[in-house]
Amino acid sequence: QVRVVESGGGLVQAGGSLRLSCEAFGSSSKINVMGWYRQAPGKERELVAVKASTGVTQYADSVKGRFTIVREKGENMVTLQMNGLKPEDTAVYYCNLQGYYPSYSDNWGQGTQVTVSS
Repeated sequence: QVRVVESGGGLVQAGGSLRLSCEAFGSSSKINVMGWYRQAPGKERELVAVKASTGVTQYADSVKGRFTIVREKGENMVTLQMNGLKPEDTAVYYCNLQGYYPSYSDNWGQGTQVTVSS
């Protein structure tokens, strides 16, 4: 049983910064992708930033240059440093670990609220 635990989030003024952290416990996946998604009220869940165990990183266009995902090689821990926050970044942020080898798995955290006031 994989457990994904998030921390961080909160309320910040526009232009401010926040850091989210996430760690996955109990995963035996050797090839995987770990990162962050978010869901704003009335909208679909969207990718924010992910980093594969191979080192490949992907960011949403809306956060490029403002957010940075950090993941040490071989670790199932990620942090998301969010700078220059905007009101449109307000959402529940979810950590995700998707395993691809030796078998497929999809594991989510409980979500953490990020609110950016204007």
